[in-house]
Amino acid sequence: MTKMRRFYAIPYVFWLLLFVIAPVLLIVYQSFFDMDGNFSLVNYQSYLGSGKYLIMTLNSVWYAFLITLITLVISYPTAYFLTKLRHKDLWLLLIILPTWVNLLLKAYAFIGIFGIHGSVNHFLEIMGVGPKQILFTDFSFLTVAVYIELPFMIMPIFNALEEMNPSLISASRDLGANSYETFRRVILPLSLNGVKSGVQAVFIPSLSLFMLTRLIGGNRVITLGTAIEQHFLVTQNWGMGSTIGVILIIAMFLVMLLTGEKKKGGQRK
Repeated sequence: MTKMRRFYAIPYVFWLLLFVIAPVLLIVYQSFFDMDGNFSLVNYQSYLGSGKYLIMTLNSVWYAFLITLITLVISYPTAYFLTKLRHKDLWLLLIILPTWVNLLLKAYAFIGIFGIHGSVNHFLEIMGVGPKQILFTDFSFLTVAVYIELPFMIMPIFNALEEMNPSLISASRDLGANSYETFRRVILPLSLNGVKSGVQAVFIPSLSLFMLTRLIGGNRVITLGTAIEQHFLVTQNWGMGSTIGVILIIAMFLVMLLTGEKKKGGQRK
């Protein structure tokens, strides 16, 4: 049985080495070279010593935090409500369906919705408010980002709530706890693993958004993802772009450590 497991693990290990570990190693390697191809630490010195990159880093973390927070506030009640529905599988399918559509197509769809001649402004004109500049604002950027990330927050929270033992909730009620106390002391703690998984699934990709910052934010929202795109495609400074990529990888690992399940005495909490 052990030999069979090792045999079946070969494609997975090969895929991991070729498409995960190798690209990361290449990015780390490239980050130590300047534009002239010389081995140097100048890229890290420029990043750590530049206020411009510090502002980009803070912007990336701030917008990722906002996207994650708004997504969580919407997703938790939605996931909890879904567990109470009769045809929950159908509703889950409707939530998952938008993830099958290409990200670029969804971005262009929202350009049409939020544009000066879009459906939102048509509605505002009917209401007598008049057309407003909605596209290329923080509001439009956050709205589209939250819409795209919602399924990735709802699913893990829903799974955590769905796997919860109903007898624990019944026991809480039998012991005299009201609905609020039952939620605070039983439901929320038992669903935290789903919340943590959702935070990972949303916060980490939100750190490196660049397509939405360009198409929806109009480059008003400057993040590290935008800087990476500029260095690789415009300035051709691959070393600096790789350095920022390394910083993002480190940040992602830190997020995973902070939101991962902790073990105590060899057992998961």
